Amino acid sequence: MQLPYSPLGQWIERFIEFLTARGEAVFDAINAILEVPIDVLESVLVWPPAIVLIALVALVGWRLRGPGFAVASALGLLLVDSMRMWEPAMETLALVIVATLVAGLVGIPFGILAARNRIVSAVVRPALDFMQTLPVFVYLLPAVFFFGIGVVPGAVATVIFAIPPGVRLTELGLRQIDKEVIEAGQAFGATEMQLLRKVELPLALPTIMAGINQVIMLALSMVVVAGMIGAGGLGGEVIRSITRLNIALGFESGISVVILAVVLDRITESLGQRAQQHQHVGE
Repeated sequence: MQLPYSPLGQWIERFIEFLTARGEAVFDAINAILEVPIDVLESVLVWPPAIVLIALVALVGWRLRGPGFAVASALGLLLVDSMRMWEPAMETLALVIVATLVAGLVGIPFGILAARNRIVSAVVRPALDFMQTLPVFVYLLPAVFFFGIGVVPGAVATVIFAIPPGVRLTELGLRQIDKEVIEAGQAFGATEMQLLRKVELPLALPTIMAGINQVIMLALSMVVVAGMIGAGGLGGEVIRSITRLNIALGFESGISVVILAVVLDRITESLGQRAQQHQHVGE
């Protein structure tokens, strides 16, 4: 026997239906804005031979973390290519890059506002708690209602799910700055915007980069779930393996996600460490 929905659930359903009916133009615009860069980036990543991108990643890894990581990342990506998962991996990477950029463009300004205004911080904090604790599958429902099936609803759900670390760590990084440094900048006549651009953001950059790292990891985890609504990539391969009970495909797509996640995690972590080292040198 199916229990009746509560009034709250019915209100939310009506609200979603209202937005779907009245906001069609807005959702079509968002769909076009997200679909184009994802498609272009997918084409760019898939176009060169896999060995070219693998060599490029190895060179970056050598520069950032040394020869050990360069060799390990190259071997891992060669394994992805040998399992015929390179194209899905690049589709996933394109979606993660676009979702991370959008999450950063939204999350970092909100983090700055929260750091500068305690009222904004008090309002944003419970919203972020809600976003982080809501089951990931729930994000897929409104995304499908608003954008249908495909890569765009997957990107939207991924952005919403991945934003919180960017906001939290941006706010944390700015709040941790020594007040004496801010007062020194003010004493030299710097405006609020000059202080933000030339003092606060450079000093908070290592923490912000840690937030970007977490955004990327959450985006990767959500991209796999978004495969259920046609986002494609490695998530689509994972879902296909489940529906077909194909253990081999499931293992290959799953290990490809792990390799991609480890490479991205180590590279962004190293970029954050470089930012911290530059900060110490500047001091």
